[in-house]
Amino acid sequence: MSFIARFAGAVLCAALVLLAIAAPASAQPADPDGQPVTILISIDGFRADYLDRGITPNLSALAARGTSAPMEPSFPTKTFPNHYTLVTGLRPDHHGIVSNNMMDPRRPGVRFSLGDARQALDPFWWDEAEPLWVTAERAGVRTATMFWPGSEVAINGLRPSDWNRFDQHISDRQRVESVLDWMRRPPEIRPRFVALYFDVIDTIGHHFGPDSPELNAALTEVDGQIGYLIDGLAALRRPADIIVVSDHGMRAVDAAQVIDLDTMLDPNSYLLIDSGPFAAIEPAAATDRRVYDALLTPHDHMDCWQKDDIPARFAYGSNPRVAEIFCLAEPGWSIVRGAAPVEMAGGAHGWDNADPRMQALFIAAGPRIAANRAVSGLENVDVYALLAALVGVAPLPNDGDDDALVLFAAPESQSP
Repeated sequence: MSFIARFAGAVLCAALVLLAIAAPASAQPADPDGQPVTILISIDGFRADYLDRGITPNLSALAARGTSAPMEPSFPTKTFPNHYTLVTGLRPDHHGIVSNNMMDPRRPGVRFSLGDARQALDPFWWDEAEPLWVTAERAGVRTATMFWPGSEVAINGLRPSDWNRFDQHISDRQRVESVLDWMRRPPEIRPRFVALYFDVIDTIGHHFGPDSPELNAALTEVDGQIGYLIDGLAALRRPADIIVVSDHGMRAVDAAQVIDLDTMLDPNSYLLIDSGPFAAIEPAAATDRRVYDALLTPHDHMDCWQKDDIPARFAYGSNPRVAEIFCLAEPGWSIVRGAAPVEMAGGAHGWDNADPRMQALFIAAGPRIAANRAVSGLENVDVYALLAALVGVAPLPNDGDDDALVLFAAPESQSP
């Protein structure tokens, strides 16, 4: 099945010319090649059930004219791992971005973290997989990204044709305006695949929690930007297949629901690489069994495993970057080092990817997307197959079901 919408040759082109002549001066002529652009939008931290709050009319309208479903993220339910999964179709264990904070035995003592640009922008951490924009650029398809995690890095020596260094001070409206500016370009330099990233929902969710009025206000604001983008594309007469996703959900945290590792372990006996809903732990000395003995026993509100024993359903533990001992808290509980701050509040993510509060958003709508297709058991590794089909490139080997989201594509006879 072909997913590329085709116009009916010279007859339709002539009709479009007549429409352009007859249109008001402020209107834009229809796109002469008629091929929809694929726009992938991530709303970081948008929990699937936020859509049910009745305060996101533009997203709801997009879902109504296309298809939407809750989507299970990959484990762990963190930002960088899941954003890279969406554009590679690989589980974090396979693409190498196994957490927002990690270490690699090939670089002893070096830590990857979101706050360390020197490491976060080093291709060493990203080159275990190839994201869609690199595959597309190799195939001669122009791409552009607005802050998508990983797109600032020269992965396998390539970046998108247009990309931006992440800057949280760039407003959501400015981000949308950049996308619309790309769409104003002539066809030969106009991107065919665009990735757009909003971080405010995640930021507000962390600070105030998923049930706060501040979070609801942020939902309304981002929804307005989605509407502004849709209206802008319509004014430019640029057909678009729009895929809206999130990387994970959000849960409220509570200072009363914490597990302090220092009550179980000598603080000098272990290195804590990551903590919160889960903990990634390296014993300070490989021969020191105290850490293993203390953690690899039953605990209230927490399970711990050596990396080789992490349950198979998480598809996690084979990558050398996964810590030697991995502990997962019960949803709503947090693993910390030292006493939790009294003011601990807000929200977090990183728990079991089957947790209902971790479920992510998926909406797809556009001329090449079928409307009202029912779907269940949607996983984020499946999104890659749909994106590759829409962009017109062959997908690389991946962990998704190549047929899962291809079913969303509209039959060719339905294409405009």
